[in-house]
This record gives sequence, structure tokens and C-alpha cells, in this order.
Amino acid sequence: MSNLMRRDPLEDFFRGFFVRPVEFGGNTAMNSDAPQMRVDVKETADGYDVHAELPGMKKEDIHVHIDGPVVSISAERKQENEVKDGERVLRTERYFGKVSRSFQLGQDIDEGRASAKFNDGVLELSLPKKAEAQAKRLTIS
Repeated sequence: MSNLMRRDPLEDFFRGFFVRPVEFGGNTAMNSDAPQMRVDVKETADGYDVHAELPGMKKEDIHVHIDGPVVSISAERKQENEVKDGERVLRTERYFGKVSRSFQLGQDIDEGRASAKFNDGVLELSLPKKAEAQAKRLTIS
């Protein structure tokens, strides 16, 4: 038995066109070289441990905002315009700008006990869970 299949060369062309990665050169606002903040989140019985990679950032330029179960991390790297006399920039590949990330956890965070450390380009957050409010039963008199 023969298994013949009819193929459309135009369909094959377009299938390959959309699958191949497309590279854009230059330094555009939507440049794919812009860094993304990589985040690991682990849940423990008491809270959440978050590790966020922020290489090259200064701790003064990192901001963490907690609103109930929502955690937002933002950081900005400012460009240093230090060009010495007689020097010209031939190429710059380092990224300057803002990165941010927000995510929602399963339970509200106790902001008063939360802590943050920044070491070797990694932001470490310790986010304790807020104690759930116990329902109170009222006695009717």
C-alpha cells in the first residue's frame, strides 16, 4: 500500500516563516536584549522565600512593594555618562533602564515581619504569611 501525501509548497513556506526566530538589530525601545527579572518563589509553612536576579543593580535602586498577597519588585539602572576627554564610545551593550515584576501569592503577607537582603546581584525576600483572622462568634443576649 502506498502512502502518498499531497503537499502545498506555499503552506510549507509560511509554516517555516512563522516558526523561525526573528532578530532585530539596533537599539530599539522594544529590544529583545532588555533584561528580564528572573524570580524563584518557594512556599514554606510560615511564608514565602523569593529570590530575584538583579545583576548590576545597586540596592538603593531596588524597590519592593507589598499589598496584601501582591508583591511588586522594580529596579532601575541609570546610565553613567562618563566620557573622558579624547575618548569616544564605539559600542555599548550594557542595558540601562527599568525592570519590574509583580506576582500574586496565595495568602496575604505580614509586611511588618517581611525582610529583604541583596547580595551578589540576587535579591532575597523573606515574606511571612499573615495570620488568618479567626471568625468570632457572638453570643446573643
